[in-house]
Amino acid sequence: MRPNILKLSMALALAGAGSAHAADKDYYGTLEPFASHAVYFVVTDRFVNGDTSNDQRGQGGEHRTFDIPVPCDDGIDGNIGYLGGDFKGVLDNAGYIRDLGFGAVWITPIVENPDQAFTGGKPLSCGSSLTDNGKTGYHGYWGINFYRLDEHLPSEGLDFAAFTKAMHEQKLKVVLDIVANHGSPAWGMAKTQPQFGQLFDRDGTLIADHQNLPPQQLDPQGNPLHAFYNNVGAVDGSKGSIFDGNLAELADFNQDNPAVMEYLAGAYLQWLGQGADALRIDTIAWLPHPFWNEFTRRLRAEHPGLFMFGEAFDYDAARIAEHTDPANAGVSVLDFPLKQALESVFGHEQAGFQRLAGALHLQDGPYANPYELMTFYDNHDMPRIDASDEGFIDAHNWLFTARGIPVIYYGSETGFMRGRAEHAGNRNYFGQERVDAAPQSPIFQQLRRIARLREATPALQRGLQVNVELRGDTAAFYRVLQHEGTAQTALVLLNKGDRAKTMKVSRYLQAGTWRDAFSGESVEVGRQLKADVPAHGVLVFLSDAPVTRADLLGQLDALMERKSAQR
Repeated sequence: MRPNILKLSMALALAGAGSAHAADKDYYGTLEPFASHAVYFVVTDRFVNGDTSNDQRGQGGEHRTFDIPVPCDDGIDGNIGYLGGDFKGVLDNAGYIRDLGFGAVWITPIVENPDQAFTGGKPLSCGSSLTDNGKTGYHGYWGINFYRLDEHLPSEGLDFAAFTKAMHEQKLKVVLDIVANHGSPAWGMAKTQPQFGQLFDRDGTLIADHQNLPPQQLDPQGNPLHAFYNNVGAVDGSKGSIFDGNLAELADFNQDNPAVMEYLAGAYLQWLGQGADALRIDTIAWLPHPFWNEFTRRLRAEHPGLFMFGEAFDYDAARIAEHTDPANAGVSVLDFPLKQALESVFGHEQAGFQRLAGALHLQDGPYANPYELMTFYDNHDMPRIDASDEGFIDAHNWLFTARGIPVIYYGSETGFMRGRAEHAGNRNYFGQERVDAAPQSPIFQQLRRIARLREATPALQRGLQVNVELRGDTAAFYRVLQHEGTAQTALVLLNKGDRAKTMKVSRYLQAGTWRDAFSGESVEVGRQLKADVPAHGVLVFLSDAPVTRADLLGQLDALMERKSAQR
């Protein structure tokens, strides 16, 4: 018997050594600090009017800027004028956003915009896109002075620096939306309007002027006021890519002019110095990689570790991933390819969970790190998702448990303006009454439940994702985080069907004590975990033990290797 006892002892010792070795290994999707925070996105003017004294209701004269409805045949009108939302409206509801489970608020650009409605551009209607005739800069993306705060946003004692300080006191980060591709609409006006197509420095001195000329008529060499702008285009989208020229009639900045870099980097360093925590980069794909490489280098030189994510409105993962390459901008991006899949799974199409698998790029793919992508199902530049209440609940259960950093567009906690496009109500005013009534919505209740769980669960924020099965109405996957003394594995079970489902998991399952993440109840697990998942529900089970199961370790090792190769 002694030889057998010796063999058993040696086997146990080797197993123990292997377990100890595994416990020392690092397993994580990302170590990015910002990944801890889900993001609530507001078009600031359309969230809440906290201070009516800054509404500027008489602004614009014959080209007024306040409250300009866009009629829609179904009686749900859009609006292209200012509606009064401001810093105070966001700050007044910081507790509401924080209680929902969000750690950051993304606000639209804060820089000065023109004081009139634009008279050029293409005719605007309820269903139109990239049409600006009669529109105002309520959204903030038509900058004329990137060093000055737009007058619609601050209140007495509440400039941007005070706003960020107050938000930080509410334990909320501020994500500032920035534009470097363009300024305001610049040509096509029957009569030249002040400020449109113009750019001013921090002292208010005019430094660039499009002079109501189309780009190809500009003379950058002969006229110093034209030197800030490109003289290429405009390219009609029906005749070529809009990436080849100007976007609508916007003043397109010349990325090869060093003065442009100095101006923009200086402006955004100013706002970072006043407390912005992270940046969302508008229209990142419209400018070349060398520009963004230099721009981000300058910002990070003064703000090391600054988290940034770009908007490249493209459903091709390879194209948007270029911006995540450290040799280019080295930033995260909004995950448009996954957005497309989410819409098909949780909208009226109700595709199966398997539709999401390829868009995750867990085992291969072009991204520097897929776990740092910003995940979303709609925003202000597209129709809001057309989903049922249950569809929103299912989408949130996925977004707050799967890989990536979730972004939720204001009002989605109640299904606000679902299915509506930009000028058909997508950006309509939310208002304090709707905020106050929101907790009555079943979407709100379930969003708060899952968002707060993510906030309290490190594995859901930054853990590697190992899929068990994504098929039909059910999904099962692990999120594993093992780093610097933290060992946590989350097993996520999702059911987007109309009936409760009994789900059984044995694949990669580590025996031991698990706990229900919602109730805290302990569950002893052997070879199989069996659970009844409610209709449109989510269950999460947590293990705080290091991973020792060989097949799961194999998956984790492979994912870490692939993740390293993707950098």
